[in-house]
Amino acid sequence: MAQALRPNTAGGLFATDGKPHPLQDTLLAVTLVLGLTSFITAMFHHLHLLSSWTGLLGILTGAYGQWISVTTRERFGLILGLGASAVGFFLGMAHGGLFGGLVD
Repeated sequence: MAQALRPNTAGGLFATDGKPHPLQDTLLAVTLVLGLTSFITAMFHHLHLLSSWTGLLGILTGAYGQWISVTTRERFGLILGLGASAVGFFLGMAHGGLFGGLVD
């Protein structure tokens, strides 16, 4: 009797298709770290340089990660990192910008 096969989604946190994705996983981790750093430092007005630059880098790495992502789990994590990076970037820009206080 033929049985329907179900994909094994329990294995691997990021590679739901059963294949390794080292570049995509690295971009996901970098985007999440940059987004978290940007979001947390944006809550302090005097850290606007750090929050704006990490936010900008997080947006760029997250966008490239979205472009080459393969699985839904990668895309979900990248969207979280992109959102945190964008919030941190915009708040950092509002508090002084990328070169605030350095360039007149």
